Amino acid sequence: MQTTLSARAYTAVAGLGSAALLAGAFAFQYIGGLAPCALCIWQRWPHAVAVGVMVLALLVPNRWLMALGALAALTSAGIGGFHMGVEYGWWEGLQSCTGGSISGISMDDLLNPNAAVAAPVRCDQVPWSMLGLSMAGWNMVLSLGLAGLWALAASRD
Repeated sequence: MQTTLSARAYTAVAGLGSAALLAGAFAFQYIGGLAPCALCIWQRWPHAVAVGVMVLALLVPNRWLMALGALAALTSAGIGGFHMGVEYGWWEGLQSCTGGSISGISMDDLLNPNAAVAAPVRCDQVPWSMLGLSMAGWNMVLSLGLAGLWALAASRD
């Protein structure tokens, strides 16, 4: 007996996968204390889009929406791959992300020697890794898998 999943099932799994990756990122941030860098935050936005696309595609099934979900997942994978390359020194990162930016710190805090100002989070450092891959690397791998699920959803009748 052969079982094939429907477009709705693939859509739900792909969208919930993006939701799980977002939940994991927020858990690392708010429970684990790992502050995100700019590239980390950029990787989150496409997943938020994918969750929204999932809701729309489940309400109004449409191959174009499913293709948009795949594009969102591929976008996060691309940012994650770029970020991983920056972390491992394969190429230069954004100046604002690796140069110790002080954006977001008020002038009063900058001039006050007693103010508790956290060090800027750098994109070129690996704060956590598992099996040789940083969080950005895992986001890339998992996002590519989610893009594949979105593509399968778009290919179903």
